[in-house]
Amino acid sequence: MAIHPIEFRYGTPEMKRIWTEEVRLQKYLEVESALARAEADVGLIPKDAANTIAANLNKVKVDRVKDIEDNIGHDLMAVVLSLAEQCGDAGEWVHFGATSNDILDTALALQLRDGIDIIEKRLRELKDVLVDRAVEHKHTLCVSRTHGQIGVPTTYGLRFAIWASEVGRHLQRLSQLKPRILVGQMSGASGTGASFGSSYIEIKDKTMQYLGLGAVDVSNQLVQRDRYAELVMFLANVATTLDKIGIALRNLQRSEIAEVEEVFGPRQVGSSTMPHKRNPIKSEQVCGLARVIRAQVEPALLNNTLWDERDLTNSSCERVIFPEVMILTDHTINTMVAIIQNIQLHPENIRKNLDLLKGINMSESVMMGLAKQIGRQQAHDILRTCAMNARKTGKHMIDSLIENEDIIKHLSKDEIEHLMNPENYIGAAVEQVERVVKKLRDET
Repeated sequence: MAIHPIEFRYGTPEMKRIWTEEVRLQKYLEVESALARAEADVGLIPKDAANTIAANLNKVKVDRVKDIEDNIGHDLMAVVLSLAEQCGDAGEWVHFGATSNDILDTALALQLRDGIDIIEKRLRELKDVLVDRAVEHKHTLCVSRTHGQIGVPTTYGLRFAIWASEVGRHLQRLSQLKPRILVGQMSGASGTGASFGSSYIEIKDKTMQYLGLGAVDVSNQLVQRDRYAELVMFLANVATTLDKIGIALRNLQRSEIAEVEEVFGPRQVGSSTMPHKRNPIKSEQVCGLARVIRAQVEPALLNNTLWDERDLTNSSCERVIFPEVMILTDHTINTMVAIIQNIQLHPENIRKNLDLLKGINMSESVMMGLAKQIGRQQAHDILRTCAMNARKTGKHMIDSLIENEDIIKHLSKDEIEHLMNPENYIGAAVEQVERVVKKLRDET
């Protein structure tokens, strides 16, 4: 019976598979085999034993491991015994010299590597779709809003470019942190490697080479959790970017703004009681799940504060954290890709909001034009008076400007109308979009 919504509601099959019991067992066995090969290479165990161990990995099944664990109460030792019983006499060489977390942490690195590959792919998809939208809408004029109030004109292309640039930085961060995250260890009981004898360092390095992982420089009984905390904080940062985009889209879909809208299926129902509703449910889902992802940061940090060479408080916590944070981050990125791909813009409402304040929001443009004649501070004071007058009387800002003698003696009506045209006051918005797009496409 399914309990957690990840089981039936959230997550892609691709990412979920990585965190199944079957794949986790497979990773444990891969590490045990790599260890045996490394030990055989240095003469610590017979090469025939290493070959036998490798040949019998696929015979170990989850059900048998669980049966043994129920009997002995130790999950990793159950894996060791399940593999050993398939290997005959060679089974005595399984897990030779290793401690449980040598296998657990190194196997986790293999899972994280597969998961990070998916996250990276999803981020590239999101970056690409945001870039496409930035190009498509680089000339789409709209109002900006600061403090929730209408400001000077901007473009939708610039908005999409800003988000795309942020996702590009996440890809850079991911590239930088992978060498710190994707490492394994083979340290023995307390990090000295004594159980591996004089060949310890070589065994550790060879094991990781076989697995395609980096090797820790030093460890105790486990890989230090600052590495994993960095990963969880990175995923929380990604989730916050998605949250930011989702909040922006939800605000822009408000009935009184209505500039953008999530795609709404022909048979989709928005409300069980209000038939007219078209709610931004996908963006709301992203914003909601971002809270869950961010909530994993504190336990991930606390998992680094263990007793002495280790205790077990991180173990139960991480069994929840890693699948949840990886699956939900993948899900939210994937959901946001679909949202951006299918988002609908309503030009008529975009234009309506540009004109909503009857030109008052163009006061900065006129102020800058007037400032060239009389100075910035004086121009600001004059434009503020005109704007307040236009707001109070309901006049169009152009009329308020033309009626002001301090303005009309410095600026002609044609000059005022030019300055009041939103299309003439978007600065380098288009150029910035083009530069960001080129940079991000070159980085692909």
